[in-house]
Amino acid sequence: MKNGPAILVVDDSENDIELLQAAFKKAEFKPALRHVHNGLEAIAYLQGDAPYDDRHQSPLPTLILLDLNMPKMDGFEVLGWVRGHARFRHLTVIVLTASMRVQDIDRAFDLGVNSFLVKPSTLEELVAMVRCLRDWIAFNEFPSF
Repeated sequence: MKNGPAILVVDDSENDIELLQAAFKKAEFKPALRHVHNGLEAIAYLQGDAPYDDRHQSPLPTLILLDLNMPKMDGFEVLGWVRGHARFRHLTVIVLTASMRVQDIDRAFDLGVNSFLVKPSTLEELVAMVRCLRDWIAFNEFPSF
């Protein structure tokens, strides 16, 4: 991470994205934070397809924060795609979703997710989660791509 962490948020909810951006700001965590609204856009981003072909503007992510329930291609399909491609099979993927269904948790881990987080119900809890993520990233080592 010579240029600091880059985080790709994959979530179809504009409200959730705005809350997450506010939480990052409040937590004083300033990674290269990018977002896309569905699984198809996430794959285009990872592949560097237009409009994500400028890696200065759309850097390869250090990790992905992935929602499960999205239109066009859901989070499970994105996770399957990521783990099925040699270049990205070691990419850190964290599910961040509203679902607390045991079936979703088990399926995500079966597909190779690194962590499963349930979206907090308050901004303060989300800020606390982002601070934990910030501190974990500071100590963790990530594969190169």
